[in-house]
Amino acid sequence: MKLVFERSRSDRGTAYLEKCDLPSALPSEKFARKTPLRLPELPETEVDRHYTELAKQTYGVNSGFYPLGSCTMKYNPQINEEMAALPGFTNIHPLQAEETVKGCRQVCETLEKYLCEITGMDAVTLQPAAGAHGEFTGLLLIKAYHRERGDVKRTKIIVPDSAHGTNPASAAMAGFEVISIASDEHGCVDLEALKAAVGEDTAGLMLTNPNTVGLFDPNILEITRIVHEAGGLCYYDGANLNAVMGIARPGDMGFDVIHVNLHKTFSTPHGGGGPGSGPSGCKQFLARYLPGTGKEGSIGDVRSFGSNFLVAVKALTYILSLGREGIPAAACNAVLNANYMKVKLSDIFPMAYDTVCMHEFVITLEKLKHETGVSALDMAKAMLDFGIHPPTMYFPLIVHEALMVEPTETETKETLDEVIAIFREIFREASENPEQMHEKPVKTPVLRPDEVLAARNPVIRYDFEA
Repeated sequence: MKLVFERSRSDRGTAYLEKCDLPSALPSEKFARKTPLRLPELPETEVDRHYTELAKQTYGVNSGFYPLGSCTMKYNPQINEEMAALPGFTNIHPLQAEETVKGCRQVCETLEKYLCEITGMDAVTLQPAAGAHGEFTGLLLIKAYHRERGDVKRTKIIVPDSAHGTNPASAAMAGFEVISIASDEHGCVDLEALKAAVGEDTAGLMLTNPNTVGLFDPNILEITRIVHEAGGLCYYDGANLNAVMGIARPGDMGFDVIHVNLHKTFSTPHGGGGPGSGPSGCKQFLARYLPGTGKEGSIGDVRSFGSNFLVAVKALTYILSLGREGIPAAACNAVLNANYMKVKLSDIFPMAYDTVCMHEFVITLEKLKHETGVSALDMAKAMLDFGIHPPTMYFPLIVHEALMVEPTETETKETLDEVIAIFREIFREASENPEQMHEKPVKTPVLRPDEVLAARNPVIRYDFEA
């Protein structure tokens, strides 16, 4: 495919705007460009064809199977977009008087109420703009709680070694020291390691449940009890709430603080389709520390204005559309799909933890790599030739040559059967023709680039002189 600059020819642009009859208002000469801006010049038909071709080469959840583990790339119902496009929601301004946006305020308050009900929390703020931002906000609540009590020696946050990378990063940004604890042989928190880690300096624990290998920790009540008895608080990373929403509530598991990914669990686009939203929730004893409360002790605002509002509209639409019966049904289907796919593959694909999973499962290709030289990366690249998006690679770090598969609740059995057949075919090819696997993919517009070179020396501008 040609770049738009390669399609460009002088004086072939399309102009619909009349010449401006107002005087120009230009910045100071010292800020002016020294060379003219070189923009592509194309007639309208060429512009249309260029972007249509780009669209055809873009892969999304609307294109086919998209099983990114721990990312919940589910289908986003069109009604969400229709509600978010209503003029009463789009034609507002964040600085207009509050009494003129009562309907928008009601959307936020209703969503907060439902999030409290689903998570078992007592109060929620919609301010955080993304999941990691929600983590950071929640950790500031924990910090404010200990500081107000004069317990400033509590400077450590315990994080399991299977955690999302944002967990230790958020804790460090909030000024805590991160203490990593090992998982046990079953992929869950090692209770003895946790008991050894807690103490008078423990501020809290960050935990995902179901965890990053797709397992619901059977010791979750014991885990939160250990932390609470040591004087710490328990933080719930909501990345995997998709598997238990409407069935099990973090607040009932003993968690004091949470964040929820509206852009994952509640079906609004994320990744390239952003923006996201990561509301933080807490128990009542922490509620006055929340941003936006105006109460003494509040940590203060963590972003401008109230929320990524249209993301909140989409999330509320999703919750209202599914209702009390639909929310747990979605979670059950997510778990069913993951277990169906896992069982259908487990005779040839070694599973990192061969037990009933929740919404995702982790394959380990360590043995295949040792015997044939075919890596998880090779397998993922081969999937592109079959027109499906590969699962998450090399995560979690505690599993070698990992592929993390999350089929989500929105995939049909027919689609899963097709994908299972593709996985099995690729495994057969890897076993019989391992050398060919290093050349995959061979059918995609971009073949197999040198990823290290691309990361270290990316080409991010067009060379007109080349």
